[in-house]
Amino acid sequence: MEQEVVLDAGAVSRCRRRVHLEHDPAMRGVPLPPPDPTAQQRMADAAAHREEILRRLMAANGPAANWVTIPRDLPAAERVRRTEQALAEGAGHVWGALFPVDPAAHRRGGVDLLVHTGQGYVPVLVVRHRITDRGAGAQTTPPTDLDPGHRAPDERRKVRSQPRDQLKLAHLHRMLQTLGHADPRAIGGVIGLDADVVVWHDLTAGTWPGGRSALAEYQSRFADRVAVATAAANGDEPLAAPSRILECRRCPWWATCETVLTETRDVSLVVRGEDAMELRRAGVSTVDKLAALDPADEPPPLNWTGGPFTDAILLARAWLADLTMVRRVDVVEVPRADVEVDVDMESFGDSGAYLWGCLLTGADIGLPRGYRAFATWDPLPTQDEARSFAEFWAWLSEVRERAAAAGLTFRAYCYNALAENRWLFGSVERFGEHPGIPGRKDIESFVDSEEWVDLFRSVTDQFLCSHGKGLKVIAPVAGFAWRDPEAGGEASMRWYRDAVGMDGDAPDDGQRERLLQYNEDDVRATHALREWMSTRAQAEVPFALDL
Repeated sequence: MEQEVVLDAGAVSRCRRRVHLEHDPAMRGVPLPPPDPTAQQRMADAAAHREEILRRLMAANGPAANWVTIPRDLPAAERVRRTEQALAEGAGHVWGALFPVDPAAHRRGGVDLLVHTGQGYVPVLVVRHRITDRGAGAQTTPPTDLDPGHRAPDERRKVRSQPRDQLKLAHLHRMLQTLGHADPRAIGGVIGLDADVVVWHDLTAGTWPGGRSALAEYQSRFADRVAVATAAANGDEPLAAPSRILECRRCPWWATCETVLTETRDVSLVVRGEDAMELRRAGVSTVDKLAALDPADEPPPLNWTGGPFTDAILLARAWLADLTMVRRVDVVEVPRADVEVDVDMESFGDSGAYLWGCLLTGADIGLPRGYRAFATWDPLPTQDEARSFAEFWAWLSEVRERAAAAGLTFRAYCYNALAENRWLFGSVERFGEHPGIPGRKDIESFVDSEEWVDLFRSVTDQFLCSHGKGLKVIAPVAGFAWRDPEAGGEASMRWYRDAVGMDGDAPDDGQRERLLQYNEDDVRATHALREWMSTRAQAEVPFALDL
């Protein structure tokens, strides 16, 4: 007898192979890693965010809004019963709804909030990520106005690309249709991290690539995932094979897939995503086959997107030789200066940047050389972030000015400027009226100058890296090691929560020191990497074309 499957909205955004593994009976006994504490904390933060939004909405709308709140800790059957009762009675707002499983359509799911519009119900998501950017055109209402009929083009905000939100809204709309309670306009709302507006999405608008609507994209993806899950559940020929993609980094099934990929020497170990699929279509399914191609003569596959095809071939050869890095240039160069500052910023999600760490080296300009940190230990978000950023900028400006006055050259370095640049500009936008905060033109002038050097770009331009280009991968090749064995971005999120007492405990001074040490090691790592590139890298790293 064929096994039926039901999927939640998340399935359409997940890897196809993961959907297979989640429904394959043979995988039920496979041990999975324990839940990631950081992921668990994100879930806890999201739950707290939802409760705060509920409090604000109920306070603003009052008893007349006809609210029904369904606690999430109730048994599923009771949540479903209360949801069906609320919909049958025409409740104005239903918080915490859980729909009955729809086996015929293979769907299950629940929603943060349902709003009755007079024409039916529209789903509203409460999420803990940002949903708008500076710009114009997003359809919004004020943060406590839940009537989509009041939506209007926003002159200050444009929609930030969050495909999973629209796909989930489409899933919920379809479930409401099955129940006979959907607003026919196919509209859905999202309240984001800033909770400053409700963004409304028209799920029928052609806003997706190729002019497709969110509903059309959802239908295509959902039908595919149902087919993948059904084949897995019934032991049929798998419709999804393992292939390494970005999602693998946080997937609980990665160890299972990695074993298979390594045993088969799958080409996705060095070439990811669509390019790996293109290679397989061309008959190049393994790293060995890719490495055997002639980089001088072999044309790339038809739909190749991953940069020079020669690089892919050389990366495969580096992987086979177990080399983390190979040179793509004859001579390794990195910009240097008389006075140098390494900069590393620590942020907590989208809440803000709590620490700017700096390492001053080079010629004596009358300021203490070595590591210096500019931090706020008030839990983010906080206005004290403006104070710490202003102090950081004042210090950096003084270093630049003293170097110039002494006739010395100056450069500041970071690793992957996207993160630092985001909070350089973000701090100006959020705290522009605070004393000591520079103007946007000052930041633009610095970021666009030769004084601001992204070492990630220097590495990318001059090396091929077979195991990734993250600082934690590259700096050890230069001989650098972090003092903390758990050092990493995910771990630092846990340390930060303890450091500021975010969960109600007393602030932990030990974790503050741990974060400062971690940040100091990060700036010392970029310094060590730069020194190595300037002196030893050319002799120690093989030339790619010599492999």
